[in-house]
Amino acid sequence: MFDIPSLIATAGYAGIAGILFAETGLLVGFFLPGDSLLFPAGFLASQGKLDIWLLVIIASVAAVAGDSVGYYIGKKAGPALFDREDSLLFKKHYVKKTHDYFEKYGAKTIVIARFIPVVRTFAPVVAGVGEMRYRTFFSYNIIGGILWAAGLSFLGYFLGAVIPDIDHYLLPIIALIVVLSILPPVIHVLKEKENREVIKRSWQKILKK
Repeated sequence: MFDIPSLIATAGYAGIAGILFAETGLLVGFFLPGDSLLFPAGFLASQGKLDIWLLVIIASVAAVAGDSVGYYIGKKAGPALFDREDSLLFKKHYVKKTHDYFEKYGAKTIVIARFIPVVRTFAPVVAGVGEMRYRTFFSYNIIGGILWAAGLSFLGYFLGAVIPDIDHYLLPIIALIVVLSILPPVIHVLKEKENREVIKRSWQKILKK
């Protein structure tokens, strides 16, 4: 069975920090979802295998640092990022979707995006492309990074402390967290008639095979 807590315990603080940093700093968020890492790490802290305060500090710093690197990438890459061809690690529609969030929410997107997979990976990049003032970006970056890292870590810590044998339910809980985090962008996509038509045609092609 895939034992996430054991993997986290083995990776330690350095492994946790590396994954959280890479999610935005190296633009591989959809391969390294921090949501499914922070909750079990908080659970391990409730069992005495990690220190909750050290976990929160390290996770927050890694998250903020990753976003800062993402901002720098966007600032240097500029508009050319929107013309880049799709690859295994990069999809133009990810950037477009993130840009739409900025159009709707402005600088608050930096905080909101923390809780939305894929969008949080590209939010700092789009902020850099749009030449958002770094002071403004950094302020929202700190708020979002701490809320996200501390919130999920403390959630795992609290539930691990009050619910007996919660380790037996870790995988379903992590799956629920991932589903809830991707629900907003899914709803956003399905609101658009054009997107619904594309999905419908795709399913029709699959069913005909």
